[in-house]
Amino acid sequence: MARLFLVRHAPTPETGTKLTGRLPGVSLGAKGEEVAAKTAGRLEGVRFEAFYTSPIERTRETADIVAAPHGLKPIIHDGVIEADFGTWQGRSLASLRKLKLWNDVVTVPSQTRFPGGESFPEMQTRAVTACNDIAAKHGKATVAIVSHSDVIKSIVAHYVGTPLDLFQRINISPASVSVIHVPRHGPPFVGAVNSYGEFK
Repeated sequence: MARLFLVRHAPTPETGTKLTGRLPGVSLGAKGEEVAAKTAGRLEGVRFEAFYTSPIERTRETADIVAAPHGLKPIIHDGVIEADFGTWQGRSLASLRKLKLWNDVVTVPSQTRFPGGESFPEMQTRAVTACNDIAAKHGKATVAIVSHSDVIKSIVAHYVGTPLDLFQRINISPASVSVIHVPRHGPPFVGAVNSYGEFK
């Protein structure tokens, strides 16, 4: 049974105020690095076989910090990249909440596509496919995947059996850890969601 640790990247100065999406040059900064180091401490007792990360800068920085105590080099995986927010990328969350489409994003994400970007079902499909592929590759080992809030929410929703239209009810905070168990045979199960506890 593979065990997948889903780690959301540590906060950036823009977290919570801007939809940075896939914009380049969005770094953790000193505070984010400090938070990532605390996550590394909580995971220090886990025996990881590999670390995977979204190619976005803030996730790579987080993955480097969290993987360092284990002597592992994170592997970039495009399947867990941030959602393609299209023309919404780079805009403030305050401005986006005024748009009619925002209500669809919150209430019917299964029917929503970002203007010029991808849909929520497309995001979930590629992210879950990535997790299944990683689990199949690593067999009974434990691996970490550093990704983004909506991506991790969609993964957790899939494995717990929650409809995509309800996935916004799942909270995934910066630097939190969620754990998915994926057996070779039988149903997967969720071991932890949005945790800040210590793991073994």
